[in-house]
Amino acid sequence: AYYDISGCYILRPWSYKIWDLIQQWFNEQILKLGVENCYFPLFVSKDRLEKEKDHVEGFAPEVAWVTKSGESDLAKHIAIRPTSETIMYPAFADWIKSHRDLPLKLNQWSNVVRWEFKFPTPFLRSREFLWQEGHTAHASYEDADTMVMQALDLYKQVYQDLLCVPVVPGYKTKKERFAGGYQTTTVEAYIAGSGRAIQGATSHNLGQNFGKMFDIKYQDEKGETQIAWQTSWGLTTRTIG
Repeated sequence: AYYDISGCYILRPWSYKIWDLIQQWFNEQILKLGVENCYFPLFVSKDRLEKEKDHVEGFAPEVAWVTKSGESDLAKHIAIRPTSETIMYPAFADWIKSHRDLPLKLNQWSNVVRWEFKFPTPFLRSREFLWQEGHTAHASYEDADTMVMQALDLYKQVYQDLLCVPVVPGYKTKKERFAGGYQTTTVEAYIAGSGRAIQGATSHNLGQNFGKMFDIKYQDEKGETQIAWQTSWGLTTRTIG
């Protein structure tokens, strides 16, 4: 159902039930992979959001900001979560100190806000949407890439086995990959009415870029300092559309 703020929509019970069933199935699958559910705050400080240059440039036009509290201007503007890398990774840096702390595999179910775009469409293109976002840290590129592919395969199963929607897995181009990431994989669906593909879900190998930015370091088995390899991956209520 439509709402009085453009790009925001109401999920009535019959549509939310689809999302609920996806959550139930997905939680069972990620548990088998050692992924645990958690929750991080909705807000992120400007300093944190802007710490990774390529990342913030990729999301800057879409970020919604809280600038006032009642009638008072806030001393520091606070962003509403467009994605959670910069929210979660300072905590990763606190928690990961040894190779024994790896891999760290977390998932959260939450809402995000991405504001700046034209022609909103229910489910497919909205300013606020629900999603799951997985975030993991690993001791090697190979382990991280295995996680990327495992998540991508789950997304393929969601579309094809749960929803009976065929998708094509593949890689994004350098121009289309996740802002600040090393490589992005995707499942793409086909919209017959327009003859175009639409992104169904993405799984990102972030490399060590965010680890360097947020100082996510650990001691390996030889006692040497290493930077963690990371992934992030997300599926949204676009699936309902």
